[in-house]
Amino acid sequence: MSTHINAPDGAIAEAVLLPGDPLRAKFIAETFLENPVCYNEVRNMFGYTGTYKGKKVSVQGTGMGQPSLSIYVNELFQFYGVKKAIRIGTCGAIHESTKVRDVIFAMGACSDSCLLSQRFGNLHFAPTADWNLLQNAVKAAEKIGVKPLVGTCISSDLFYDENENWKLWAKYGVLGVEMEAAELYTLAKKFDRQALAILTVSDHIAKGEATTAEETRKIFAKTQPDLTVLDIMLPDSFDLKLLYELLSLKKEAKIVVNSAINKPEITREALLAGAKGFITKPFNEVDFLCKVKMALED
Repeated sequence: MSTHINAPDGAIAEAVLLPGDPLRAKFIAETFLENPVCYNEVRNMFGYTGTYKGKKVSVQGTGMGQPSLSIYVNELFQFYGVKKAIRIGTCGAIHESTKVRDVIFAMGACSDSCLLSQRFGNLHFAPTADWNLLQNAVKAAEKIGVKPLVGTCISSDLFYDENENWKLWAKYGVLGVEMEAAELYTLAKKFDRQALAILTVSDHIAKGEATTAEETRKIFAKTQPDLTVLDIMLPDSFDLKLLYELLSLKKEAKIVVNSAINKPEITREALLAGAKGFITKPFNEVDFLCKVKMALED
């Protein structure tokens, strides 16, 4: 038992997955693990242990940002004998070579956090992933048809970056920005443990692409695009509500709805609301381009 993790001895596996969101930890455990048992509810930062294909695995939420992750990883390493810690989360792409839904395997993590300077002063530590974990994860991804993108990420303390420092990181080949990996890698080196961060690209900061309703709202308000192709089935939005929200931000916006929902009443409502077109998935490429062109010329 430790200050922030209320788990008895032996309750946590040697291999732990680390999503930031505790509800995501709950979802992962209940969806992918057999016989998951909740071992921690302190501050609602849920932790679960179960088995996956016969192997004992734990999933522990860490919260957002390096200071929060540092609390849980310190305790996992020091008090619970955790040997392998894998962060699974999302990041915002910043490099032109990166696309939405790419999966980044972070071999190294730059950082703007004062956590590094507090430890090392004027020295510059380079937080890196464990090579064996990285190599095995890449091979596993390739086996299931996921194209691994191996490179560096930037672990930033700023979510709302008014200085747009991401542009400089991108210039030096950094693929995406997130908020935790550098501290995870640093602690793993300190305690001689294995660590890796696997990051799904949820939005592209440079290109203005997004995969969630929340990110779409932010990017739409900031960039005011000439044309928006909007999928109405997003992880946090399941109807035409987002279409109405975007049109309230910009009444003359040119929005083409793209959805697998093939219902005449949905199509009719979208067009009456102000959408410039409706494309049903799976779509024909010629039809898609035609409707986009018509929307732009409208």
